Amino acid sequence: MSLDNVLRQIAARIPVIDGARVGIDGVDGAGKTVFADRLAQAMSRPVVRVSADDFHNVRAIRHRRGRQSPEGFWLDSYDHDRLRAHVLETFPRYRPKAHDLATDAVVDTPELVAPPNAVLVVDGLFLHRDELRHFWHLSVFLDVPFTVSVPRMATRDGTNPDPEHVSVRRYVEGQRLYFRSCAPQLRATVLVDNTDFDAPRLLAG
Repeated sequence: MSLDNVLRQIAARIPVIDGARVGIDGVDGAGKTVFADRLAQAMSRPVVRVSADDFHNVRAIRHRRGRQSPEGFWLDSYDHDRLRAHVLETFPRYRPKAHDLATDAVVDTPELVAPPNAVLVVDGLFLHRDELRHFWHLSVFLDVPFTVSVPRMATRDGTNPDPEHVSVRRYVEGQRLYFRSCAPQLRATVLVDNTDFDAPRLLAG
């Protein structure tokens, strides 16, 4: 199935309500940002795009369990309190960013107001955590094996392409902890095999 067909099918399922919220989840390297951007382009309604990557915790919190800790990656990477308070609980009012990852600075962006009938599309890791899952009117999990996603990360970030290498253990094992704790593949409204960017497959939903 072509990407355009998959996007059209998902877009058609988004509820026609004020303040609809859509989450695009998946492992590092699954293609969440591109998929969310393309989904936004496929919609006829106004769209507000927000990324969970703009809601990281500061480095001191992210690494408090150790720089290589999988538990730290899973539990401490993101400031979910601010994501909820600044975006998910208030939309169509929202603040699109709370942290600058490059400088590790907390930022306080002015509040914006989405256009009438706008859809919020959020991409990011761990969006089916217990404290986030109930916010989504529709959610997507991009299912990609680590044997594919980790080499994609290596191309993007210069990391090691081997999913079993010690240098990427924090990320791979942290995401496996997420799978065991939250089963996002089952919690998502729609499950998509995104192994091939250009030919994703609807697996469920």
